[in-house]
Amino acid sequence: MKKKIAFLCVHNSCRSQMAEALGKHLRGDEFDFYSAGSETKPQINRDAVRLMKVLYGIDMEKTQYSKTFDKIPTPDIVISMGRDVGCPFIGREFDDNWGLPDPTGKSDAAFIAVIREIERRVLAL
Repeated sequence: MKKKIAFLCVHNSCRSQMAEALGKHLRGDEFDFYSAGSETKPQINRDAVRLMKVLYGIDMEKTQYSKTFDKIPTPDIVISMGRDVGCPFIGREFDDNWGLPDPTGKSDAAFIAVIREIERRVLAL
């Protein structure tokens, strides 16, 4: 049985969504990947959706949506994405905190830098 890895952010609309998508894309045969937040947004960040399509051919809107932590299976590994926003306490400590800056509202270059760092870390799991 594959281990379940969850990426957690506050809004589950950008970094955690990109991490879930990259996890499924790069290592989905080894792990089950999820993302969640303590709050939700009506849609995934538009720049994240656009750049993930351009860089990897991934359409996050087809398989993902903003959801809270109680809407995913109990994970074996929980990774916090944020450094500039606090992630909620989920009843246990995080296994890791990737400390990634939120690229929302920033340039494509800022988004791509975060995406590439997520890719590097997913491959290193």
